[in-house]
Amino acid sequence: MSKKHVRVGNIDCGSDRLFLICGPCVIEAEPLMMRTAERLKGIAEDLGVPLIFKSSFQKDNRSSLDYYQGPGLEEGLKLLEKIKREFELPILTDIHYPSQAAPAAEVVDVLQIPAYLCMQTELVVAAAKTGAVINIKHGQFIAPDNMDKPVRKIEASGNDKIILTERGYTFGYNDLVVDPRSFYLLAQPGYPVVFDITHTIRKYGIPSKDPRGGTRQYLSVIARAGVAAGVDGLFIEAHPNPPEALCDAASQYELDKLADFVKPLLEIHDLVRPHVSHAH
Repeated sequence: MSKKHVRVGNIDCGSDRLFLICGPCVIEAEPLMMRTAERLKGIAEDLGVPLIFKSSFQKDNRSSLDYYQGPGLEEGLKLLEKIKREFELPILTDIHYPSQAAPAAEVVDVLQIPAYLCMQTELVVAAAKTGAVINIKHGQFIAPDNMDKPVRKIEASGNDKIILTERGYTFGYNDLVVDPRSFYLLAQPGYPVVFDITHTIRKYGIPSKDPRGGTRQYLSVIARAGVAAGVDGLFIEAHPNPPEALCDAASQYELDKLADFVKPLLEIHDLVRPHVSHAH
């Protein structure tokens, strides 16, 4: 089966080169965001890994009104536009409502459909009609082969710039599990597949700042399994100080440790696709 390549900025997603989607879960204070983007760009250049910077201007699925939801559309897009301009990085952000699709697409390169919303037709179609690249997350409540349904909605709307992201399937109550078969199944529509490792370790129902809200001890194992299975990209939420992050504090990866975490994954990738060499 031939795989479609999707261009994000100057990144060829779907080629034999592993790419990285990385950044804080949600947009926080500007100095932290700029410092993080600068550090991530340096890490990516040192490792020879193409980078798409990600952060959300809104998290509309927080489990409490007391939790930080982000700066909102207008303020968030201004900051993402500044990061894109100053660091020359392609940008990914979530949208939750059809009305957010067009203004977000004017700034960012990739519109992300959250897992909970992957079957929302109006949202998916509005995103597709902007002509932006669409990263659609596998809903934890549907079988991975059913992700061909939102893919067909996007295609029928005249857009074939699609990326599919695995982030685990509901396993019992408040837990997720990654079935390696999903990487094969998500690849069947013919688009690049990304593995979101940091969302797969969230323990739902537990506040994100509670250390029990994430199981980081599994990150290395599941990341290596996904890369060995042949995914095209990795999605890792990273933060300079995860315990103090305003969202997903228990699952975001520590920025200063990111390079050492990614290096062995690149080595595995080079074994799977041996004619590709990353500059470590």
